Amino acid sequence: MNNSVNPADEKGTAGVPVRTSGPSRKTDTRGWRGIDIITAAVLAVACGLIFWLWNMVGGAGFTALDTLTPGFGGLVTGTWFLGGVLGGLVIRKPGAAIFVELVAACVSAVLGSQWGISTLYSGIAQGLGAEIVFAIFGYKKFGLQIAALAGAASGIGAFCLELFTSGNLAKSAEFNLIYIVCLIISGAILAGIIGHYLVKALAQTGALDRFAAGRAAKA
Repeated sequence: MNNSVNPADEKGTAGVPVRTSGPSRKTDTRGWRGIDIITAAVLAVACGLIFWLWNMVGGAGFTALDTLTPGFGGLVTGTWFLGGVLGGLVIRKPGAAIFVELVAACVSAVLGSQWGISTLYSGIAQGLGAEIVFAIFGYKKFGLQIAALAGAASGIGAFCLELFTSGNLAKSAEFNLIYIVCLIISGAILAGIIGHYLVKALAQTGALDRFAAGRAAKA
């Protein structure tokens, strides 16, 4: 007796294919899993602690550099952009960069930030800058260059916000040009490049084995 199945038998009488066993849909890789939410929250708290510590060190450095040459304070700001870059590189899902940067800003504000509630606005602007870069590349590219671009874009987000919240719009064109260049450089290095290597280091420990970032780093 021949038990083989004729491909034609898989169609109904009207020629319409019938559902066969096995998965019929591709898994939505952009949907957030429980582990994504937990990991993003942990990253946010860790970054919030870093922000809080940097509020003192970086804040003093910002003032000192700005006194030396107005606008040079932007060179120390990149550390405050780290949350968005790390969120995007690790979670690799829409909204991760904004989520981690904003929650980190909330943690920093709760612990005690000299900028008060405006810290949250900064978190949104900086996270949005990084998020736009990851979105442009369809959440599919996460190498060193993309990380640096995300960090730089966070700096641009900060610059745009501070034009209005810090009164920079009323300052000279020279100041604003120096400031945005410093923000971009600082973001690319302190958030982008350092963030990239932090993720690689985490991946080597096995902490990111359940994420594409961990598998890609080991591959």
